[in-house]
Amino acid sequence: MSLKNFLADKIYHLLFVVLTAFFAAVLLSVLKVGAYAALFVPLVFLAGEAAALALEFLRKREFYNGMLENLEKLDKKYLISEMLDEPSFLEGKLLCECVKTAGKAMNDEIAGYRRASSEYREYIETWVHEVKTPISSSRLMIENNKNEVTISLNEELSKIENYVEQALFYSRSNHVEKDYVIKSITLKALVGSALKKNSAALIESRTHVETSALDKTVFTDGKWTDFIIGQILMNSVKYRSREPEIKIYGLQNQNSVTLMISDNGIGISKKDLGRVFEKGFTGENGRTSAKSTGIGLYLCKKLCDKLNLGVSIASTEGKGTLVSIVFPRSNMFE
Repeated sequence: MSLKNFLADKIYHLLFVVLTAFFAAVLLSVLKVGAYAALFVPLVFLAGEAAALALEFLRKREFYNGMLENLEKLDKKYLISEMLDEPSFLEGKLLCECVKTAGKAMNDEIAGYRRASSEYREYIETWVHEVKTPISSSRLMIENNKNEVTISLNEELSKIENYVEQALFYSRSNHVEKDYVIKSITLKALVGSALKKNSAALIESRTHVETSALDKTVFTDGKWTDFIIGQILMNSVKYRSREPEIKIYGLQNQNSVTLMISDNGIGISKKDLGRVFEKGFTGENGRTSAKSTGIGLYLCKKLCDKLNLGVSIASTEGKGTLVSIVFPRSNMFE
């Protein structure tokens, strides 16, 4: 709040004060009070008004400038009501009351949405656990009745299971910090778990998997990282070539360990490569085969960010794709 703005806001008040002083001076002159008194009285009046305005300006400047500074510092602007100290002037008190009432109403609204979101997430998690039972039963029946039809059904079940897993991890992805445990684990254990979980799809698609140099230790949450690797493997299966092949290996760097997952699939076009981590982006591959949801890689990137892991993709259309997951070296465990 500047003096210029304050005076501009008081322009009509100042105009009436000056006119009143002028009228008083003229009236005193007409009454023949004397030139000294006719000038002195309006000047005293103007000095009093100036002092009152100066005091008002200082009080308001302190309050409004303080409020704007606090607002600038806050990441969550709606918390400004908690930072307000009630001023001594009426206009500021009314403003404080309005802001605090609005803030409370918004907090109540947010709490309502959070409850609804939490209930919906709990429902999704329950539904996922429930639907896993018939999937497992179906797999058991297929295992005991293998033929050309059931083998195809098994592949479709693998896709359903993958989408169910996506739904579960998507519902939890905003609350990773409440459900992860960072531990030391080898790349071999991480990759082995993901390969076992997705073995049906890999076998059905006749994908040849080759692993090497996975004896390196990293620090991460096994469950979340297992899901990330599984999504990348499923993408390799989904966009495979006629003779699919996946190579998985680890690289030891000075301050990190990198897990490399490469395939010889159909690859990603150059124009799509920069957008593959965007939510819902399917690109040319998704439009031609209608297999992509644009959620898998989006979730991978989101979960990697939450776990402080790096992830990147390089690809050449028609030749294959290489996904790199970087596990930074952690001093906390050394």
